[in-house]
Amino acid sequence: MSRLLIHQGEWVVVCDGAKALLLENIGDSKFPNLKTLEVLEQKHLATHEIGTDAPGRSHSSLGHGRSSVEQTDWHDQAERDFLVQLAKHLDATIAAGKVKSLIIVAPPRALGMIRAAYPHALKAAVRVEIDKDLVKQPVHLIEKHLTGA
Repeated sequence: MSRLLIHQGEWVVVCDGAKALLLENIGDSKFPNLKTLEVLEQKHLATHEIGTDAPGRSHSSLGHGRSSVEQTDWHDQAERDFLVQLAKHLDATIAAGKVKSLIIVAPPRALGMIRAAYPHALKAAVRVEIDKDLVKQPVHLIEKHLTGA
């Protein structure tokens, strides 16, 4: 990856479907220094704790056939809900004037989910999207990875 310039005061949001790190560059573009502003996490419950019912059944309108209905993927839904809430939170911080420009870093699947939830102001504020899974990395390694330093 080429060197990414992170502007002073710009936020870097590193997330996946269960955790988000909101980081601010308190340094400058030449010497970035990412500081953690907030960590948002979603507690993942076991599948048996989320959806306890057996898959539903449907009856054919013709004849006596029956078939099962596909089980809802509760983890997928929980990840989607978390990312939608994150997008709303980021939009509110933009509206409050706390940040003007963002860099979003997320695995491709999560990036697709959060991108679909961008309100207009957030969409305009996102300067760069990076499809990498860095949420479990310490901040200094995230900084190093993004800037190529």
